[in-house]
Amino acid sequence: MSVSQLAKNLKGSEIIKIAGEINELKKQGHKIANLTIGDFDSTIFPIPDTLKDGIKKAYDEYHTNYPPADGIPALRENVSQFLKERYSLDISVSEIQISSGSRPLIYATYLALVDPGDKVLYPAPSWNNNHYCDLTAANGVAISATAKNNFMPSADDIRPHVKGATLLALCSPLNPTGTMFSKKDLEEICDLVLEENKSRTAGEKPLYILYDQIYSMLTFGEHQHYNPLSLRPEIKDYVIFIDGASKCFAATGVRVGWGFGPAAIIEKMKTVIMHMGAWAPKPEQVAMASFLKDKSSVDSYLVSFKEKIQESLQALFTGFRQLRSEGFAVDAIEPMGAIYLTVKIDYTGKTTPDGQTLNTSEDINFYLIKEARAAFVPFSAFGTESSVNWFRASVGGCSLQDITEMLPRIKEALAKLS
Repeated sequence: MSVSQLAKNLKGSEIIKIAGEINELKKQGHKIANLTIGDFDSTIFPIPDTLKDGIKKAYDEYHTNYPPADGIPALRENVSQFLKERYSLDISVSEIQISSGSRPLIYATYLALVDPGDKVLYPAPSWNNNHYCDLTAANGVAISATAKNNFMPSADDIRPHVKGATLLALCSPLNPTGTMFSKKDLEEICDLVLEENKSRTAGEKPLYILYDQIYSMLTFGEHQHYNPLSLRPEIKDYVIFIDGASKCFAATGVRVGWGFGPAAIIEKMKTVIMHMGAWAPKPEQVAMASFLKDKSSVDSYLVSFKEKIQESLQALFTGFRQLRSEGFAVDAIEPMGAIYLTVKIDYTGKTTPDGQTLNTSEDINFYLIKEARAAFVPFSAFGTESSVNWFRASVGGCSLQDITEMLPRIKEALAKLS
C-alpha cells in the first residue's frame, strides 16, 4: 500500500514498545512496577473532588454542544486571572487559546510558526520535539544536554545553532528529567534570543521560544519555577507558552490545556485547532472555569497532591543513592519538579545470567522488566543515543508501596550481572 512520505518517515513510540513487554508479563500474572508512562493511576492520584463534581454538574446542565474554537469566555477569563495570581503574568483573553490538553497547542505552535525546512532547536533529551519536526518537515537540531547541568540546555549550548533558527522549544520542569532551569540559565537564554532577534532584518522571521510549563506548579523544596516573560518582559512578542490542567491536577484525561502568547500568533493557532477539532470538551471547560476561581480548593489539592508525588520521588531517589553507596553503578539526580526522577543504570557490557550481553540502554531496561519487574524509559526514547545510560522514572502510575517493594528487586537483578 502506498502512503505519504510523511507517514513513511514517522517513528513509533519507544514507550509503546516497552508497554507491550509490560502487558505481556502482566498476562502471565506478574506484578510490574511501571514507571514508564507520564500519567497517573487515578485510584492513587484522583482529580480534585471539586473539579469532578463540576464536570458532572456541567453534563447534567447539558453543556454538551460545540464550544467556541478558542475556548469558552469564562475559562479564558479565569485562566487570565489564574496566571496573574500564580505567576504575576498580565495576559489578556485574546492572548489565550484553550485546547484538548497541551499536545494540540504544541503542534499548533509548530504549524503556525514553522515552514518546511525551517530550523527548530530543542534539547536532547526532551519530549516529542523530534516528532513535531517530522510532522512539519522542519530541520530539527537536537542540542545534547548532560548530567553536569541536570540535562537542561544552557545559552552556551544553544548559541552555536541560533543563526537562522525559527523556533527554540524549551520545557521546565523538563519531561523526561524532572529537572528545571535556574534563574541565571533561563535569563541567559532569553538574552541570547533577544540579541539574536535584534540582529535580524525586517524580512527575516524572528526566533521564537516555545515554552512548555505544564509541570510548573509541581516543584519541590527550594526549587522555583521561572518563565521567560517574568525574567525579561521585553521578550513577550517572541514566547508562546504551553500550559494546562493535565499534570498539576492529575487531570490528563480531562483534556483541558491552555496556551498563551502574542495575540496575532494565538489567532492563527486558534484556526489550526479549529480545523483539527482539537478543542477541549465543553463540560470540562465549564467545570475548569469554575474550579480555577476556587482558590481554596486549588491550594488544598496542590498541597496534598505535591506531598504524595514528592514522597514517591524521594523514596526512589533515596533508594538509588543507597544502591550507589553500596557500590552499584547507578545514580539519581535530586527531584526538582514534575513527576519524574532521572536515574542512571550504567550496566552496558554486562552479561545476564543466561549469557546475554547488555549492549544498549534498551537492553538494560528490558532486562530489568523481566528480572526485577521494574520498567523505566531510557533517554534514547527522548532523542539521546542508546549509549546514554540514563532513564526516566515516572511515579504517577505507582504507589509508594510499589516503589519500596521494587527497590530490593532491582538490587537483586543488578547483582546477578557479571
